[in-house]
Amino acid sequence: MIRDHITGKAWKFGSNVSTDSIAPGRLISLRANPKEYAKHVLEDARPEFAKEVQIDDFIVADRNFGCGSSREIAPIIIKLAGVGAVLSKSFGRIFYRNAINNGMLLIECDTDQIAEGDTLFIDLKKCVIQKKNDPAFSMPFTLSEKEIKIVSEGGLLNYIEKYKSLDI
Repeated sequence: MIRDHITGKAWKFGSNVSTDSIAPGRLISLRANPKEYAKHVLEDARPEFAKEVQIDDFIVADRNFGCGSSREIAPIIIKLAGVGAVLSKSFGRIFYRNAINNGMLLIECDTDQIAEGDTLFIDLKKCVIQKKNDPAFSMPFTLSEKEIKIVSEGGLLNYIEKYKSLDI
């Protein structure tokens, strides 16, 4: 469910973080237990991430986050790990759709001005990102009405169950 705002710490990642880096293939047998799989999210890219990430922290990537195979479990375990949103300049197309359909908030924006460890405040009503320690920093972003509705309901299946419709 989307709230009006989210506050958390930025975890920086580079470009081309693949779904295999997010959901390690050697652990694919954990698909049946997503909560257990979430304990290993992004461990190939940053071994400490899954153990140290806090509720509502943000993944902040450069370009093409979630590229690679259509591993639907990848956004699910990011969400289960407690990540408030993923911010990136661009996303892998299939990952983007899987994330929205599973209720994971993604924000496409310029991530160059966000540093590792920055505390971010994301106002979802005003669609703006701010830094806790830099009152001058204000970065607008856009979300479509469809994305907001689907993510607000926790994913596409929840949306369909609630409204008995695909009309968004």
